[in-house]
Amino acid sequence: MTYDCDILISGGGIAGLTAAAVFGTAGFHVICVDPAPPITDRDAQGADMRSTAMLQPARQVLETAGVWEALAPHAADLQVMRIVDAGGDLAEPRVTREFNAADISDLPFGWNFPNWLLRRELVGRLAALPLVDFRPGTGTTSLFTRTASAKVGLTDGSKITARLVIAADGRDSPMRQAAGIAVSTRRYGQKALAFAVTHPVPHANVSTEIHRTGGPFTLVPLPDRDGMPSSAIVWMDDGPATQARAQADVPAFEAEMSERSCHLFGPLKLASPRNVWPIISQHAERLSGERIALIAEAAHVLPPIGAQGLNMSLQDVSTLLDLAQADPEGLGDAAMLARYHKARYADIKLRINGIDLLNRVSQASHPLARDARAKGLDALYAMAPVRKMLMQMGLGVR
Repeated sequence: MTYDCDILISGGGIAGLTAAAVFGTAGFHVICVDPAPPITDRDAQGADMRSTAMLQPARQVLETAGVWEALAPHAADLQVMRIVDAGGDLAEPRVTREFNAADISDLPFGWNFPNWLLRRELVGRLAALPLVDFRPGTGTTSLFTRTASAKVGLTDGSKITARLVIAADGRDSPMRQAAGIAVSTRRYGQKALAFAVTHPVPHANVSTEIHRTGGPFTLVPLPDRDGMPSSAIVWMDDGPATQARAQADVPAFEAEMSERSCHLFGPLKLASPRNVWPIISQHAERLSGERIALIAEAAHVLPPIGAQGLNMSLQDVSTLLDLAQADPEGLGDAAMLARYHKARYADIKLRINGIDLLNRVSQASHPLARDARAKGLDALYAMAPVRKMLMQMGLGVR
Protein backbone atom coordinates (compact mmCIF):
# COMPACT_ATOMS: atom_id res chain seq x y z
CA MET A 1 0.00 0.00 0.00
CA THR A 2 1.16 3.54 -0.77
CA TYR A 3 1.04 6.06 2.10
CA ASP A 4 1.24 9.83 1.89
CA CYS A 5 2.88 9.84 5.33
CA ASP A 6 3.55 7.63 8.29
CA ILE A 7 1.68 9.86 10.75
CA LEU A 8 -1.01 12.50 10.25
CA ILE A 9 -1.30 14.81 13.27
CA SER A 10 -4.56 16.73 13.59
CA GLY A 11 -3.85 19.78 15.75
CA GLY A 12 -1.05 22.32 15.88
CA GLY A 13 -1.16 23.31 19.52
CA ILE A 14 1.86 22.79 21.73
CA ALA A 15 1.23 19.05 22.08
CA GLY A 16 0.62 18.52 18.36
CA LEU A 17 3.70 20.55 17.36
CA THR A 18 5.81 18.65 19.89
CA ALA A 19 4.54 15.32 18.57
CA ALA A 20 5.42 16.39 15.02
CA ALA A 21 8.93 17.40 16.11
CA VAL A 22 9.46 14.21 18.13
CA PHE A 23 8.36 11.83 15.38
CA GLY A 24 10.03 13.83 12.62
CA THR A 25 13.31 13.83 14.53
CA ALA A 26 12.95 10.06 15.03
CA GLY A 27 12.73 9.46 11.27
CA PHE A 28 8.98 9.16 10.68
CA HIS A 29 7.34 11.07 7.81
CA VAL A 30 4.81 13.41 9.45
CA ILE A 31 2.10 15.75 8.19
CA CYS A 32 0.70 18.12 10.84
CA VAL A 33 -2.37 20.26 10.15
CA ASP A 34 -4.28 22.88 12.09
CA PRO A 35 -7.03 25.24 10.88
CA ALA A 36 -5.57 28.19 12.84
CA PRO A 37 -1.99 29.31 12.16
CA PRO A 38 -0.02 29.46 15.43
CA ILE A 39 0.53 32.88 17.01
CA THR A 40 4.20 33.12 17.90
CA ASP A 41 4.53 36.79 18.92
CA ARG A 42 3.79 37.86 22.50
CA ASP A 43 2.26 41.17 21.42
CA ALA A 44 0.16 39.85 18.53
CA GLN A 45 -3.63 39.84 18.66
CA GLY A 46 -4.88 36.55 20.11
CA ALA A 47 -1.52 35.47 21.57
CA ASP A 48 -1.84 32.75 24.22
CA MET A 49 -0.81 34.48 27.45
CA ARG A 50 -0.84 31.30 29.50
CA SER A 51 2.41 29.68 30.52
CA THR A 52 3.37 26.05 30.94
CA ALA A 53 5.50 24.56 33.69
CA MET A 54 7.49 21.80 32.04
CA LEU A 55 8.29 19.17 34.66
CA GLN A 56 11.44 17.04 34.50
CA PRO A 57 10.02 14.27 32.23
CA ALA A 58 8.72 16.95 29.84
CA ARG A 59 12.23 18.29 29.43
CA GLN A 60 13.31 14.87 28.18
CA VAL A 61 10.55 14.98 25.54
CA LEU A 62 11.58 18.49 24.45
CA GLU A 63 15.19 17.31 24.18
CA THR A 64 14.04 14.42 21.99
CA ALA A 65 12.12 16.93 19.87
CA GLY A 66 15.29 18.98 19.40
CA VAL A 67 13.93 22.21 20.92
CA TRP A 68 15.27 22.24 24.47
CA GLU A 69 18.52 24.00 23.56
CA ALA A 70 16.57 26.86 21.98
CA LEU A 71 14.13 27.06 24.91
CA ALA A 72 16.60 26.83 27.79
CA PRO A 73 17.73 30.50 27.74
CA HIS A 74 14.11 31.56 28.27
CA ALA A 75 13.39 29.19 31.19
CA ALA A 76 12.34 30.27 34.66
CA ASP A 77 13.31 27.56 37.16
CA LEU A 78 10.62 26.16 39.46
CA GLN A 79 12.67 25.26 42.52
CA VAL A 80 10.01 25.54 45.23
CA MET A 81 6.28 24.81 45.13
CA ARG A 82 4.37 26.73 47.79
CA ILE A 83 0.77 25.94 48.83
CA VAL A 84 -1.11 28.64 50.71
CA ASP A 85 -4.59 28.52 52.23
CA ALA A 86 -6.08 32.01 52.54
CA GLY A 87 -9.68 30.98 53.02
CA GLY A 88 -10.59 33.06 56.05
CA ASP A 89 -12.62 36.25 56.14
CA LEU A 90 -9.49 38.22 55.18
CA ALA A 91 -7.20 37.49 52.25
CA GLU A 92 -4.30 36.48 54.46
CA PRO A 93 -2.28 33.25 54.56
CA ARG A 94 -3.54 30.86 57.23
CA VAL A 95 -1.54 27.80 56.22
CA THR A 96 1.66 27.79 54.15
CA ARG A 97 3.57 24.69 53.08
CA GLU A 98 6.63 24.63 50.81
CA PHE A 99 8.16 21.79 48.80
CA ASN A 100 11.76 22.20 47.66
CA ALA A 101 12.90 20.08 44.74
CA ALA A 102 16.36 19.88 46.35
CA ASP A 103 14.89 17.44 48.88
CA ILE A 104 14.54 14.76 46.20
CA SER A 105 16.41 15.96 43.09
CA ASP A 106 19.46 17.85 41.84
CA LEU A 107 17.23 19.65 39.33
CA PRO A 108 14.24 21.98 39.82
CA PHE A 109 10.70 20.62 39.71
CA GLY A 110 10.51 22.12 36.25
CA TRP A 111 10.90 25.16 34.04
CA ASN A 112 8.22 27.69 33.11
CA PHE A 113 7.73 29.06 29.59
CA PRO A 114 5.13 31.35 27.98
CA ASN A 115 2.94 29.37 25.60
CA TRP A 116 3.52 31.76 22.68
CA LEU A 117 7.27 31.17 23.06
CA LEU A 118 6.86 27.39 23.04
CA ARG A 119 4.91 27.66 19.80
CA ARG A 120 7.55 29.90 18.24
CA GLU A 121 10.43 27.54 18.94
CA LEU A 122 8.45 24.43 17.93
CA VAL A 123 7.38 25.97 14.60
CA GLY A 124 11.00 26.90 13.97
CA ARG A 125 12.07 23.33 14.69
CA LEU A 126 9.50 21.87 12.29
CA ALA A 127 10.78 24.13 9.51
CA ALA A 128 14.22 22.52 9.92
CA LEU A 129 12.95 18.92 9.75
CA PRO A 130 12.81 17.52 6.19
CA LEU A 131 10.41 14.73 7.19
CA VAL A 132 7.78 17.08 8.66
CA ASP A 133 5.20 18.91 6.54
CA PHE A 134 3.43 21.49 8.72
CA ARG A 135 0.30 22.94 7.14
CA PRO A 136 -1.14 25.78 9.24
CA GLY A 137 -4.50 27.03 7.99
CA THR A 138 -5.61 23.51 7.04
CA GLY A 139 -7.95 21.42 9.16
CA THR A 140 -9.41 17.92 9.08
CA THR A 141 -12.91 17.15 7.82
CA SER A 142 -13.31 13.36 7.71
CA LEU A 143 -11.79 10.09 8.85
CA PHE A 144 -12.09 6.71 7.16
CA THR A 145 -10.11 3.80 8.59
CA ARG A 146 -9.29 0.26 7.61
CA THR A 147 -7.11 -2.28 9.36
CA ALA A 148 -4.07 -1.25 7.29
CA SER A 149 -4.45 2.54 7.02
CA ALA A 150 -6.46 5.68 7.69
CA LYS A 151 -7.64 8.21 5.13
CA VAL A 152 -8.20 11.78 6.39
CA GLY A 153 -10.02 14.50 4.44
CA LEU A 154 -8.64 18.02 4.75
CA THR A 155 -10.30 21.43 4.41
CA ASP A 156 -8.30 22.15 1.24
CA GLY A 157 -10.09 19.25 -0.47
CA SER A 158 -7.16 16.84 -0.38
CA LYS A 159 -7.05 13.43 1.29
CA ILE A 160 -4.12 11.98 3.23
CA THR A 161 -3.44 8.26 3.66
CA ALA A 162 -1.46 7.51 6.83
CA ARG A 163 -0.50 4.53 8.95
CA LEU A 164 -1.40 6.39 12.16
CA VAL A 165 -3.57 9.40 12.95
CA ILE A 166 -2.75 11.30 16.12
CA ALA A 167 -5.64 13.43 17.36
CA ALA A 168 -4.20 16.47 19.13
CA ASP A 169 -7.08 18.72 18.11
CA GLY A 170 -8.48 19.85 21.43
CA ARG A 171 -11.28 19.10 23.86
CA ASP A 172 -13.85 19.10 21.03
CA SER A 173 -11.58 16.95 18.83
CA PRO A 174 -13.08 16.42 15.33
CA MET A 175 -10.96 13.29 14.85
CA ARG A 176 -12.09 11.79 18.16
CA GLN A 177 -15.69 12.42 17.21
CA ALA A 178 -15.14 10.95 13.74
CA ALA A 179 -13.69 7.83 15.40
CA GLY A 180 -16.81 7.53 17.56
CA ILE A 181 -14.96 7.72 20.89
CA ALA A 182 -17.11 9.07 23.73
CA VAL A 183 -15.99 11.36 26.56
CA SER A 184 -16.97 11.93 30.18
CA THR A 185 -17.15 15.58 31.23
CA ARG A 186 -17.46 17.34 34.61
CA ARG A 187 -18.28 21.05 34.79
CA TYR A 188 -17.54 23.32 37.74
CA GLY A 189 -19.14 26.63 36.80
CA GLN A 190 -15.64 28.13 36.80
CA LYS A 191 -13.60 30.11 34.35
CA ALA A 192 -9.92 31.01 34.50
CA LEU A 193 -8.10 34.23 33.78
CA ALA A 194 -4.55 33.92 32.46
CA PHE A 195 -2.18 36.88 32.26
CA ALA A 196 1.32 38.05 33.17
CA VAL A 197 2.33 40.54 35.86
CA THR A 198 5.36 42.31 37.21
CA HIS A 199 5.97 42.83 40.92
CA PRO A 200 8.62 44.43 43.17
CA VAL A 201 9.32 41.34 45.33
CA PRO A 202 11.42 38.70 43.49
CA HIS A 203 9.69 35.33 43.10
CA ALA A 204 12.97 33.52 43.97
CA ASN A 205 11.92 30.64 41.66
CA VAL A 206 8.94 29.85 43.92
CA SER A 207 5.66 28.76 42.32
CA THR A 208 2.81 29.81 44.62
CA GLU A 209 -0.71 28.36 44.63
CA ILE A 210 -3.10 30.31 46.89
CA HIS A 211 -6.37 28.56 47.76
CA ARG A 212 -9.43 30.63 48.58
CA THR A 213 -13.15 30.36 47.84
CA GLY A 214 -13.86 30.02 44.12
CA GLY A 215 -10.63 28.34 43.12
CA PRO A 216 -6.85 28.69 43.31
CA PHE A 217 -4.81 31.75 42.36
CA THR A 218 -1.46 30.54 41.02
CA LEU A 219 1.68 32.57 40.37
CA VAL A 220 4.39 30.83 38.34
CA PRO A 221 7.83 32.40 37.83
CA LEU A 222 8.74 33.99 34.50
CA PRO A 223 12.03 35.62 33.48
CA ASP A 224 12.32 39.29 34.45
CA ARG A 225 10.43 41.73 32.25
CA ASP A 226 11.58 45.31 31.70
CA GLY A 227 13.94 44.96 34.64
CA MET A 228 11.19 43.78 37.01
CA PRO A 229 10.43 40.33 38.47
CA SER A 230 7.59 38.74 36.52
CA SER A 231 5.11 35.89 37.01
CA ALA A 232 2.40 34.18 35.01
CA ILE A 233 -0.95 34.02 36.81
CA VAL A 234 -3.89 31.67 36.46
CA TRP A 235 -6.86 32.88 38.51
CA MET A 236 -9.77 30.45 38.77
CA ASP A 237 -13.18 31.53 40.08
CA ASP A 238 -16.90 31.36 39.36
CA GLY A 239 -17.70 32.21 35.74
CA PRO A 240 -19.53 35.55 36.24
CA ALA A 241 -16.85 36.85 38.63
CA THR A 242 -14.12 35.94 36.16
CA GLN A 243 -15.89 37.60 33.24
CA ALA A 244 -16.35 40.78 35.28
CA ARG A 245 -12.64 40.88 36.15
CA ALA A 246 -11.68 40.36 32.52
CA GLN A 247 -13.56 43.54 31.65
CA ALA A 248 -12.63 45.62 34.72
CA ASP A 249 -10.48 48.72 34.28
CA VAL A 250 -6.81 48.08 34.93
CA PRO A 251 -6.36 49.98 38.23
CA ALA A 252 -9.33 48.20 39.84
CA PHE A 253 -8.17 44.85 38.51
CA GLU A 254 -4.63 45.39 39.79
CA ALA A 255 -5.92 46.29 43.24
CA GLU A 256 -8.12 43.19 43.40
CA MET A 257 -5.47 40.79 42.15
CA SER A 258 -2.88 42.23 44.56
CA GLU A 259 -5.25 41.56 47.45
CA ARG A 260 -6.01 38.06 46.12
CA SER A 261 -2.26 37.35 46.05
CA CYS A 262 -2.11 38.19 49.78
CA HIS A 263 0.45 40.85 48.78
CA LEU A 264 3.15 38.17 48.89
CA PHE A 265 5.00 39.84 46.01
CA GLY A 266 3.97 43.44 46.63
CA PRO A 267 1.57 45.32 44.36
CA LEU A 268 1.01 43.43 41.09
CA LYS A 269 1.08 45.29 37.77
CA LEU A 270 -0.68 43.86 34.72
CA ALA A 271 1.86 43.13 31.95
CA SER A 272 -0.26 41.41 29.29
CA PRO A 273 -3.81 41.02 27.97
CA ARG A 274 -6.23 38.91 30.04
CA ASN A 275 -7.34 35.59 28.50
CA VAL A 276 -10.46 33.75 29.69
CA TRP A 277 -11.29 30.07 29.24
CA PRO A 278 -13.79 27.64 30.81
CA ILE A 279 -12.70 25.06 33.37
CA ILE A 280 -13.81 21.46 32.89
CA SER A 281 -12.53 17.99 33.64
CA GLN A 282 -12.86 15.53 30.77
CA HIS A 283 -11.45 12.23 29.60
CA ALA A 284 -12.01 10.01 26.59
CA GLU A 285 -13.51 6.59 27.28
CA ARG A 286 -10.72 5.11 25.17
CA LEU A 287 -7.40 6.56 24.07
CA SER A 288 -7.36 4.78 20.73
CA GLY A 289 -9.48 3.45 17.91
CA GLU A 290 -8.74 1.87 14.55
CA ARG A 291 -5.54 3.58 13.30
CA ILE A 292 -6.02 6.56 15.65
CA ALA A 293 -4.47 7.60 18.98
CA LEU A 294 -5.74 10.43 21.18
CA ILE A 295 -3.33 12.72 23.00
CA ALA A 296 -3.49 15.97 24.98
CA GLU A 297 -6.91 17.62 25.30
CA ALA A 298 -8.43 15.25 22.77
CA ALA A 299 -7.77 12.60 25.45
CA HIS A 300 -7.89 14.51 28.75
CA VAL A 301 -8.68 17.97 30.10
CA LEU A 302 -7.96 19.06 33.68
CA PRO A 303 -8.32 22.23 35.73
CA PRO A 304 -4.96 24.08 35.74
CA ILE A 305 -3.80 22.85 39.15
CA GLY A 306 -0.44 21.25 39.85
CA ALA A 307 0.99 21.73 36.32
CA GLN A 308 -0.41 18.38 35.19
CA GLY A 309 -2.19 19.12 31.89
CA LEU A 310 0.47 19.60 29.22
CA ASN A 311 2.93 17.43 31.10
CA MET A 312 0.46 14.56 30.79
CA SER A 313 0.16 15.40 27.10
CA LEU A 314 3.90 15.12 26.58
CA GLN A 315 3.86 11.79 28.40
CA ASP A 316 1.28 10.67 25.83
CA VAL A 317 3.72 11.66 23.08
CA SER A 318 6.64 9.94 24.79
CA THR A 319 4.67 6.71 25.23
CA LEU A 320 3.59 6.66 21.58
CA LEU A 321 7.16 7.27 20.44
CA ASP A 322 8.50 4.42 22.59
CA LEU A 323 5.91 2.04 21.14
CA ALA A 324 6.55 3.18 17.57
CA GLN A 325 10.32 2.77 17.89
CA ALA A 326 9.97 -0.63 19.55
CA ASP A 327 8.11 -1.95 16.48
CA PRO A 328 8.27 0.44 13.51
CA GLU A 329 6.56 -2.06 11.22
CA GLY A 330 3.59 -2.15 13.57
CA LEU A 331 3.08 1.62 13.59
CA GLY A 332 -0.63 2.32 14.09
CA ASP A 333 -1.77 -1.30 14.18
CA ALA A 334 -4.26 -2.68 16.69
CA ALA A 335 -1.64 -4.20 18.97
CA MET A 336 0.35 -0.97 19.26
CA LEU A 337 -2.72 1.14 20.00
CA ALA A 338 -3.99 -1.35 22.59
CA ARG A 339 -0.63 -1.09 24.34
CA TYR A 340 -0.86 2.71 24.23
CA HIS A 341 -4.29 2.72 25.87
CA LYS A 342 -3.14 0.30 28.56
CA ALA A 343 0.04 2.27 29.28
CA ARG A 344 -1.67 5.65 29.73
CA TYR A 345 -5.31 5.22 30.77
CA ALA A 346 -4.90 4.33 34.46
CA ASP A 347 -2.41 7.15 35.09
CA ILE A 348 -4.66 9.67 33.34
CA LYS A 349 -7.69 8.64 35.42
CA LEU A 350 -5.64 8.83 38.64
CA ARG A 351 -4.46 12.37 37.94
CA ILE A 352 -7.86 13.58 36.71
CA ASN A 353 -9.57 12.32 39.87
CA GLY A 354 -6.89 13.84 42.11
CA ILE A 355 -7.07 17.27 40.45
CA ASP A 356 -10.89 17.12 40.48
CA LEU A 357 -10.84 16.58 44.26
CA LEU A 358 -8.38 19.43 44.84
CA ASN A 359 -10.47 21.77 42.74
CA ARG A 360 -13.72 20.94 44.50
CA VAL A 361 -12.06 21.42 47.89
CA SER A 362 -10.65 24.76 46.73
CA GLN A 363 -14.14 25.93 45.70
CA ALA A 364 -15.51 25.50 49.23
CA SER A 365 -17.22 28.69 50.47
CA HIS A 366 -18.89 27.78 53.78
CA PRO A 367 -16.75 28.87 56.78
CA LEU A 368 -16.76 25.36 58.26
CA ALA A 369 -15.69 23.87 54.94
CA ARG A 370 -12.96 26.50 54.58
CA ASP A 371 -11.64 25.74 58.06
CA ALA A 372 -11.69 22.02 57.35
CA ARG A 373 -9.75 22.63 54.12
CA ALA A 374 -7.08 24.64 55.95
CA LYS A 375 -6.68 22.02 58.67
CA GLY A 376 -6.64 19.23 56.13
CA LEU A 377 -3.96 20.90 54.03
CA ASP A 378 -1.86 21.57 57.11
CA ALA A 379 -2.09 17.99 58.38
CA LEU A 380 -1.72 16.38 54.95
CA TYR A 381 1.33 18.31 53.80
CA ALA A 382 3.04 17.90 57.17
CA MET A 383 3.19 14.10 56.79
CA ALA A 384 6.62 13.08 55.47
CA PRO A 385 5.40 10.20 53.22
CA VAL A 386 2.69 12.40 51.74
CA ARG A 387 5.14 15.25 51.18
CA LYS A 388 7.47 12.92 49.31
CA MET A 389 4.65 11.50 47.19
CA LEU A 390 3.38 14.99 46.30
CA MET A 391 6.87 16.15 45.36
CA GLN A 392 7.33 13.08 43.17
CA MET A 393 4.03 13.85 41.46
CA GLY A 394 5.30 17.42 41.09
CA LEU A 395 8.21 15.96 39.14
CA GLY A 396 5.76 14.04 36.99
CA VAL A 397 6.45 10.68 38.66
CA ARG A 398 3.48 8.47 39.49
